[in-house]
Amino acid sequence: MIAKQYEQMGISHEIWQKGEEILKGLKSRFEEIDAIAEFNQLKVLKAMQDNRVSEACFTSTTGYGYNDNGRETLEQVYASVFGTQDALVRPQITCGTHALALALLSNLRPGDELLSPVGKPYDTLEEVIGIRPSRGSLREYGITYRQVDLLPDGSFNYEEIKKNIHEKTKMVTIQRSKGYQTRPTLSVERIKELIGFIKSIKPDVICMVDNCYGEFVERLEPSQVGADLVVGSLIKNPGGGLAPVGGYLAGKTECIEQAAYRLTSPGLGKEVGASLGILGSFYQGLFLAPTVTAGALKGAVFAANLFEQAGFSVVPDGRESRHDIIQAVTLGSPEGVIAFCKGIQKAAPVDSFVTPEPWDMPGYDSQVIMAAGAFVSGSSIELSADGPIREPYAVYFQGGLTWQHAKYGILCAYQEMANAGLV
Repeated sequence: MIAKQYEQMGISHEIWQKGEEILKGLKSRFEEIDAIAEFNQLKVLKAMQDNRVSEACFTSTTGYGYNDNGRETLEQVYASVFGTQDALVRPQITCGTHALALALLSNLRPGDELLSPVGKPYDTLEEVIGIRPSRGSLREYGITYRQVDLLPDGSFNYEEIKKNIHEKTKMVTIQRSKGYQTRPTLSVERIKELIGFIKSIKPDVICMVDNCYGEFVERLEPSQVGADLVVGSLIKNPGGGLAPVGGYLAGKTECIEQAAYRLTSPGLGKEVGASLGILGSFYQGLFLAPTVTAGALKGAVFAANLFEQAGFSVVPDGRESRHDIIQAVTLGSPEGVIAFCKGIQKAAPVDSFVTPEPWDMPGYDSQVIMAAGAFVSGSSIELSADGPIREPYAVYFQGGLTWQHAKYGILCAYQEMANAGLV
């Protein structure tokens, strides 16, 4: 009966069978993912109980938003979940790039230097930093930037990192996920080792981790192993698919206060910012986040195995441990990237009839194609895929509010490529 249902949804019996064969070998992987989800579910639940979340926390505020108990409690919950002194969780933070820019622009001053010891940052951060000229960049404020690339095997170049830490180095930015690269995502353990090395050279340097796509994938977060600040988007993992907008910063009190003054105004900081009736979805999304993330992880593991078996290069491969929800598949041609994204779009519950096309997306230096028929526009915890139309022509798949939908989306992408003669 289920095979017939897939056929009615456009998946050939042959491709459905291929998927079922792959799933037979993933039982132990899925059990481990479920065990991590259970651990993190209890962690989130305890944080909510310890901070006495009540129905009153969902009450809306307007105007200045003074004395917004729900907003303040939510930030205490985030601090508990991430093991930090404080947190800033706001709908006024528009996206992950905004959250990262906020962290950088608030904690750096003219004459300071920012170091990336993990190579090139995500495309949209290039304009924030000033690698590509842009209004309001760090560079315009007299903040310099250095970068140490990873070694060919993906390991840290400790010798060069040490050479590039000096008296002006105020902050280190560590991107956990791969971005539009095919390097391995950094595990929490590797981030711990890197921060320990950096702190041994300059203990007062601020270590910030771009935590996007990595929340709840492991039992620990980077903030629990030495990071001074972790930053992310609520329309990725921690929003659980329910948060309609927003971002978070969690870390040391001083770092969070600096960010709050930059987000609102000097003298106001965290005291203002109306919640506008949005907090219920923030709380419920966080509560669901460990389970939703687990579904997305299962989808990523399934995709890795399916496309690897078809002869494509995948990062991570089908057997490696997972440290974020993103699955990179190198398809080798623009046609492959476009076909894959068309399949994901066809599988969407929203705008399934739309055909995605590459376009000149703001913040990127090449055309980008994005497939995301989502309940929340641009939400990458929902089933989505995207990639730049440039060599090596890799597509980046992520999300799925349920494992079952992620599975169908992956089969649909494979089917679209098969229809185009690309597999």
